[in-house]
Amino acid sequence: MRLSRIIMALTAGLAVVLAPTAAGAAQPQPAPGVPQPPPDYVPQPAALTANRTTIVLGQTVVLTGTNFGPTETVDHDVAVSPLAASVPGQPARRSDGSTVAMAAVAYSQPAPRHFTAYTNAAGRHTVSHRPTEVGQHTYTATGRESGRTDSVTITVLPKKKPGGGNQLPVTGDSMGTPLKVGGGLVGAGAVLMLGSLVWRRRNRFGMGSTR
Repeated sequence: MRLSRIIMALTAGLAVVLAPTAAGAAQPQPAPGVPQPPPDYVPQPAALTANRTTIVLGQTVVLTGTNFGPTETVDHDVAVSPLAASVPGQPARRSDGSTVAMAAVAYSQPAPRHFTAYTNAAGRHTVSHRPTEVGQHTYTATGRESGRTDSVTITVLPKKKPGGGNQLPVTGDSMGTPLKVGGGLVGAGAVLMLGSLVWRRRNRFGMGSTR
């Protein structure tokens, strides 16, 4: 009896000791030499931002991407939509209600609709783009290896006309006043000239009669 109790005690103790080892062996082990993120690590979503949300045609926008994959190629695609016009034949309007004069601008080499950039070890990249079309430009960046993506939209306005377009138009009233003044001066000059001639003739005939 004593021998059997000793054997049972040894068996139970051995089972307790070997249980954690068996549980650890059942879980998948990381590959040797590959760094593993902390258990509570949550990847941050990719973000694409622009240095300005509104530019004038001919200016350059700078795009910055963060939280993409490290040292990967990022594809950028550009979608262009026209500025909103309420009624056909009416000028386009900005979001604040002000009008935009749509002037046709021709470029020999239009800006590309697709271009690439490369991230650093932290998943960050910066790239410049110079639009050659007026409208809403939506840039979409997608990492080739990570598959992370994000978009940003900017507004491209037409160039201002020479002189700024702030000069007031010349109306009929503004031109009529100088013409009236000039006509009055000419009439007064003619009256004075006639009066002078009459005065000279009277003096001449008056002097002849006294002799």
